[in-house]
This record gives sequence, structure tokens and C-alpha cells, in this order.
Amino acid sequence: MIRRICVFCGSSSGSLPVYREAAEATGRLLAARGIGLVYGGGNVGLMGAVADACLHSGGHVTGVIPQALVDKEVAHNGLTELRVVGSMHERKAMMADLSDAFIALPGGYGTWDEFCEILTWTQLGLQRKPCALLNANGYYDPLLEMADKGVSEGFIKAVHREMLLSDVNIEPLIDRILSYSVPIVDKWIGRSAR
Repeated sequence: MIRRICVFCGSSSGSLPVYREAAEATGRLLAARGIGLVYGGGNVGLMGAVADACLHSGGHVTGVIPQALVDKEVAHNGLTELRVVGSMHERKAMMADLSDAFIALPGGYGTWDEFCEILTWTQLGLQRKPCALLNANGYYDPLLEMADKGVSEGFIKAVHREMLLSDVNIEPLIDRILSYSVPIVDKWIGRSAR
């Protein structure tokens, strides 16, 4: 059962209004569906937008942020719950523990790092939680193309590629997450079953 979804997204808003609109739509929909939001605890960029939209719609928002970012005054002080941790590694681990599924909205290196690590954990069978991209404005088209190339070049199994859910709109993406069951498969390519 999906009770909380972790959203990874940029601490910037990006150059186009569509990205902020996607973040706000995500926050509103999570609240409307009664799904708690777990995110990086910031009050800036898409992070602040998704949190504010969820809060304003009556949703439950848990932020997880390292002390170093609290010290830089980017922590959101109006959340339902704010957990302060010692490092970025602790942040990712706690966000994973608190969440039942993951969505990456547009963002930069930090967003990609967080999402790819979680997707890898799912591929390795360390967790069985849906992982999805909100491909607003086609932002993640190059990553999806890279995943397809990984399959065609023999680095990613097709079944693992299918674990990477995506949609350009948040409502059908949430529907897919809620109905998706992560398969249990052996990760290793070219290794016979023993």
C-alpha cells in the first residue's frame, strides 16, 4: 500500500513555468489522494513549490534535510514534520525508509543522484518500491533514451527498464504507481541461473 511518496526535485525552479506548475500539481494531487509527501526539506525551487502546494491542499509533508543546509537557511519551517540529519547519505537513506514509492520531477545533479540510487536499489532487489519520472515538458526524454540504449547495448535487462515508470502528467503517473508491482528478477546479465 502506498501511504507516502518521496519526491526528488530541483532546489531551483528551472527556466520555464511548466516545471513549477508540475511541482505544484504534484503536491496538490498527493494531498487530494491522501498520500503523504516526503521530500528534501527545502523551501526553495521546485522543492518549496511541491511542499507548499501539498500543505495548502491539506496534505502531510515530511522534509528530510542535512544540518548543513539548515545552516544555510534553506529549510522549510512550515512543514508537518522536519527531520534534520547529519549528511546527504543519511538524508537519502531516511527518505527511502519513510517512503513507499519515488517520483523524480525535473532537477539537476542532486535529483539525478537521488533517483538513480533508489532505482538501482530497486533493480538489485534491495527494495520493491515503484520508481517514476514526471517527464514534464519532455525534460527526462534524454534519460529515457539512455535507458533504452542501455537495453539495446546489453547493460540493462528489459524487465529492469520497465521498472522505470514515466509520464508527462502527474495524475496518470500516480495511477501507474498505485497499480504497479515491482517484479523480482535477477539483476545480472549473462549469468545463468544457479
